[in-house]
Amino acid sequence: MDSCRKKDDTLRIAVSYVKGEKSENNYLKWIGALAPDAEIYAMNSISEDSLNLVFKKCHGLLLTGGRDIYPGLYDKETDTSRCGEFDRARDSLELKLIKMALNREIPIMGICRGHQLLNVSLGGSLYVDIPTDVSSRVLHQCDDWENCNHQVLIFPNSLLNKISGLDKGMVNSNHHQAIDKPGKGLRVLAVAEDGLIESVSWADTLRKPFLLGVQWHPERMDTSSMLSKPLAERFIKEARLLMN
Repeated sequence: MDSCRKKDDTLRIAVSYVKGEKSENNYLKWIGALAPDAEIYAMNSISEDSLNLVFKKCHGLLLTGGRDIYPGLYDKETDTSRCGEFDRARDSLELKLIKMALNREIPIMGICRGHQLLNVSLGGSLYVDIPTDVSSRVLHQCDDWENCNHQVLIFPNSLLNKISGLDKGMVNSNHHQAIDKPGKGLRVLAVAEDGLIESVSWADTLRKPFLLGVQWHPERMDTSSMLSKPLAERFIKEARLLMN
């Protein structure tokens, strides 16, 4: 009987947290433009009872940007006054999604907060506030975020170098936190000119599933940038491999 069933060739992507109108969301448009056939699920809009069932059908997890991560999760609870707003329920949801994705060995991509939360989930820590924790002339955040950029330096032969073909490039600046201590098993792929970590992946990319974290927002960048569209293309490609 099973051999007579029609093969389900629908790509399904879990997006950890989406706010506002879905039709206007940059993350959904970024992925949807390259995978118009995909079913994309905003996991924060799914009931707790259905979460596991829906996620089991997904082929990849995209962790989005947003509020600060609760500092108690990386042993800096006394520094909460230096944070912006945080959402404990969102932290819990996304940490659960990361754990399930790692257990299932599906591709994971983290953007800004998502990149930071991947690190925290693996035992790493963050700089709570870059301006007060790090002496730097690099502008990592400004009021006019649409016109705020900085350069990243990409390590040779790293996953990001292979995806983008670049050894350096310009990215947008819109974060006041960053990775301090990398999590267990992670490798740094790129840094800003002040040495702050801008991208991570597994150190062992041969035996580990696809994982990529970037501090910038590729979904807000011109898709002609090699640090935007190729990242989404590779994530989608890795997710499609699970459909076979």
